[in-house]
Amino acid sequence: MSISDMMSGLMLVFLFIAISFMIEVESEKQKMKDIAISYRDTKANLNEALYAEFENDLQTWDATITKDNKISFNSPDVLFEVSKSDMKDEFKNILGQFFSRYMKILTSKEYKDEIKELRVEGHTSDKWGSILSEKDIYLKNMQLSQSRAYEVLSFCYSLEDETIKENRTWLQKNFRANGMAFSKLKEKDKARRVEFSIEMKSENKVYEILQ
Repeated sequence: MSISDMMSGLMLVFLFIAISFMIEVESEKQKMKDIAISYRDTKANLNEALYAEFENDLQTWDATITKDNKISFNSPDVLFEVSKSDMKDEFKNILGQFFSRYMKILTSKEYKDEIKELRVEGHTSDKWGSILSEKDIYLKNMQLSQSRAYEVLSFCYSLEDETIKENRTWLQKNFRANGMAFSKLKEKDKARRVEFSIEMKSENKVYEILQ
């Protein structure tokens, strides 16, 4: 066999390897796209389910639902006592109406295994009475927002509703309370608020794919 024949044979081998590699890469890219599309559809379907369930209550509760499925309760006069983490009775009533219905959606077979974390976040203003020290304002608001988030989590987790009782183990694994202070400050009239947000298991991977 001549050298030219050997070189031709090697070129064919390398060509087949390259084609096989390209096919495998395309297959992986398609799988990643399928994951991204599935996540996007699940997110959109969840948004529709949340609106269908709560649309008629949002105005009464002074609440909003974002496209990212974040639910915000925005009326500081209803939520807590000033500079305290004690929930007002009106907010307890709202949470009693809200959380069991919310859990029925999240723990349905379509979403339950897709959710990595359910978070309740406490948000505050960037003020604290007559205190002017930036350090003290931040620390006091961080402590307050964390305490408020915990109080909401504790109240919701402890509700004697059948859906919640059946899913307490799931809540233990996935339900978290975060104090945000004023790190995500919105308009002044919506600075003091409580938000429920959801992180899907595939979310980080999807964001990488879509970039």
